[in-house]
Amino acid sequence: MFSLDGAFAPVADLFNSVVFFSVRLGEVDVPLVVLWLGGGSIALTLALRFLNIRGFLHAWRILIKGAPVDHNTKGEISHFEALSAALSGTIGLGNIASVPIAIVLGGPGAIFWMLLAGFFAMSTKFAECTLAVKYRKVGADGQVSGGPMYYIEEAFSRLRLPALGKVLGVLFALMAVGASVSIFQINQAYAQFERVTAIEAPLLFGIVLSVLIAIIVLGGIRSIARVTSRLVPAMCVLYLGTGFFILAINADQIPAVFRQIFEGAFGLDAAAGGAVGAMINGLKRATYSSEAGTGSSAIAHSAVRTNNPLTEGYVALVEPFIDTIVVCLTTGLIILVTGTWQSDVPMGIGMTSLAFESVFPWFSYILCASVILFAFSTAVSWAYYGSKAVGFLSGGNARVDVVYKLALCGVLSLGATVQLTHIVDFIDAMLFGMAIPNLIAVFILLPELRRDLAAYEKTIGK
Repeated sequence: MFSLDGAFAPVADLFNSVVFFSVRLGEVDVPLVVLWLGGGSIALTLALRFLNIRGFLHAWRILIKGAPVDHNTKGEISHFEALSAALSGTIGLGNIASVPIAIVLGGPGAIFWMLLAGFFAMSTKFAECTLAVKYRKVGADGQVSGGPMYYIEEAFSRLRLPALGKVLGVLFALMAVGASVSIFQINQAYAQFERVTAIEAPLLFGIVLSVLIAIIVLGGIRSIARVTSRLVPAMCVLYLGTGFFILAINADQIPAVFRQIFEGAFGLDAAAGGAVGAMINGLKRATYSSEAGTGSSAIAHSAVRTNNPLTEGYVALVEPFIDTIVVCLTTGLIILVTGTWQSDVPMGIGMTSLAFESVFPWFSYILCASVILFAFSTAVSWAYYGSKAVGFLSGGNARVDVVYKLALCGVLSLGATVQLTHIVDFIDAMLFGMAIPNLIAVFILLPELRRDLAAYEKTIGK
């Protein structure tokens, strides 16, 4: 019997063997791409002199007040809308389902490394999003096309290697198209929906969600921004509000939990491979959460309405703080204070659900709504990322754009009906693979970025 997932197995295995090539450290296999992302974020933080700390308050000022604009300002959406659109792509099942996986595989110490990775990822977001705005293309109709594929070309042109830049830009765009198939989000949203409601209608669930996604993404980034600027704050209030209440009634356990996290992070216990296991699992899940270094959300940030690319870079550094440091930490603490990480529940969203239900028996319904909203918003943002990658590949052909969006929604409609093991492996390989050409280009353009930053800081008295 034909299996779509089985048919993907050879392709997924090939790409996984390349992108996730690993070396052995102690008892843990360490993918080099994870070290590339982690090391890159640390290097950028040092090169930018800890801008993630120095610029944090300035980022919030821009986000709240907005940057100066006039009738000549290029762009389509506000700073808040750009951040919301990007967050809708990163705040998803990775924040709910991946955190308990990191804890089970790496022990409580994985949370420490996840937070540390989120801290350094703020610098990476600043760099890639600033460059995406600086080298974006604005059409005669005012529509913006931006993202790493454009500054990858620019970076290698500086090295007098335009052909290589074109090849790597195309490679990045192809991987972005592959990663844009958010079929896992639809599948897991349905799994929680079926678990809570006992309704078995996977195809209908997928079709309804995909039709709603199509209606929004066909309207472009302004349509997406209108939805996400309302949806993302609502999701965060719903999820975090309940989470903070659970932590408040378990406040007496929080000091012991932080001790567990610290001891696990530095190998002071024997859980899950010690310090190396905790570190690698924490770094991997932080990447899933923030996607910093992959360049994905830079595509959304590039549509911002601003005269100065650096203003959006500052706003972008807030993104990992929210999705990794705030949301993931909240999930992790709840998993630990309720003790569900040591239960017999399968790793993933079921474990998070059990943690919340241990305090609120009715929370499965709230989580179900949250998961569907998270899955929906992630699929919407990634459909936009994929469409911009297709636009780069097709030279901005409008018909190709529409065909891609409709075809993507057709595939997503089947997300709840198929097995996904190898398909998800392929999508993961595409996501992490994007980090290779993206960070190379960021480092090539880093001296220029530092000069621009120094000039900007003089104008704001820093």
